[in-house]
Amino acid sequence: MSIKNLILIFAIGSSLNLIAQTTISAKLIDSTKTEPIPYATIQFNKDVGVISNDKGEFNLNILRNINDQDSLHISCLGFEKLDISALNFRDSIVFLTPKSIDLDQVVIINKDLDIDEIIDSIKIGLATNYEKDLAKRKLFFRSSYYTYMDKNDVRLRKSTIPEINQSFVDSILTTVPKTYDDHAEILGELYGKIGPENEQKMDIFKATYLYDKANELTFENYEKRFNEIFRKHVKRDSYFKIKSGLFGTKEDIDPSLFGDEDEAAKAETEEFLKEQKEKEEKRKENFLRYRKNQIRNAEIDNFLSEDNQLNFIEKSRKYRFIVEDYDFYDDAFVYKISFVPKGGADFKGVMYVNSDDFAILRVDYENVKSLRKFALLGISMNAYEKKGTIIFKKNENDKYSLKYMDESFGQKFGIKRPIKIKEKNKNVNGRRLQNEVSCKIHFILRTVQKKELIVFETSALEASEFENFKEDPDVLPTYLSAYDPTFWEGYNIIEPNEAIKTFKVIEEEEID
Repeated sequence: MSIKNLILIFAIGSSLNLIAQTTISAKLIDSTKTEPIPYATIQFNKDVGVISNDKGEFNLNILRNINDQDSLHISCLGFEKLDISALNFRDSIVFLTPKSIDLDQVVIINKDLDIDEIIDSIKIGLATNYEKDLAKRKLFFRSSYYTYMDKNDVRLRKSTIPEINQSFVDSILTTVPKTYDDHAEILGELYGKIGPENEQKMDIFKATYLYDKANELTFENYEKRFNEIFRKHVKRDSYFKIKSGLFGTKEDIDPSLFGDEDEAAKAETEEFLKEQKEKEEKRKENFLRYRKNQIRNAEIDNFLSEDNQLNFIEKSRKYRFIVEDYDFYDDAFVYKISFVPKGGADFKGVMYVNSDDFAILRVDYENVKSLRKFALLGISMNAYEKKGTIIFKKNENDKYSLKYMDESFGQKFGIKRPIKIKEKNKNVNGRRLQNEVSCKIHFILRTVQKKELIVFETSALEASEFENFKEDPDVLPTYLSAYDPTFWEGYNIIEPNEAIKTFKVIEEEEID
């Protein structure tokens, strides 16, 4: 064999070794309740770690060959820690055993503290326990937005236009999508001080956006049909009187409905379209800025800020706290403390507090009442849900920084009003009223936004490194019309939920 061939074989073998990787996937189950275990930490040696999603599922990518010295370490509050050899790991389901604490064998703290003293110690620690300096965070972020049309009802009361009848209205309503969702996923690094007023810079390594591009065009064909009907029945020089309940307005007919707009109107329309196109381009260009701010807001949406809704520590007088139990969490002995409102506060939940430095390591929370509610003259809004989990962990600076957060925020919007549209014309003999359409509408739209963030690593950042880093403002996500399990191959992310795995754009047929 020639030396050239030997070199080639060696190069190929070396390349294969460089890209060798192993994927470990499984689901964590409570051995006693056979229920999924969410938010458990799965660590490969001390190098790579992920957290199980809300269904107990995880996916861990190891970017090298595994040997017999490598181990998986699985830990979660309330369960025995599990160490497994990574070399021969083949399980699709892993059972964890609930942990029992023998208080006689544990030294909790040097002296007994009552709950008020513990809360006071937590407050003192807020200033020193948590990362506030310049830091670089390597992270994965997912934002999912779900829309549900819970009710869409239009009852036609009167129509002098034959084509606009209840059957026509019903045919429109049946084609309106009842559900819609989109998902953005980002892997990258965020630079800066953590805080609402601090500048952040971001380096996006990879991003994807799953959504239905055609969704905004759903009503285009109906608009064409409406225009044809109105051109047939409505006079050019008419105007509309629109009334809903106590409110009314007057609208002139758009000349473009008849295709005879003047040059000035055409120029105005073209300018408007140009502005809209520029706005769309800017929206695309601002993907980095928008998502960066979204991630920054997710980082600070917690108990560390007095101005935040989740301010159960800063406004502790509004809550009742009870030490429910004790546990081990990441080798720290912790208090398990429940909190519920005394009166007008918004949240209940459970927090886990390190008995050594009184840092809050984890919070599970949910609202007990609507966070905001509004109803007037048939228009309503209700912020009915905010619940989630926040986990902190010590970084290389010996400070606590955000490790994981998962939050769902739900709102409902409603409109229930009568609407009357009258066509009037002052240039005709006899009655000015030409046509009339009146109906009663009732729509209820529900939205749920789910945010998931995992920070793989938080490291110190020099001021010069922050100043010298230049963002790429032109970075854009990869558009996907269906979930692609290979897109994140080789990367550690939060395992997607079923809604993402089954996401697929359905091509809609042309409306006759």
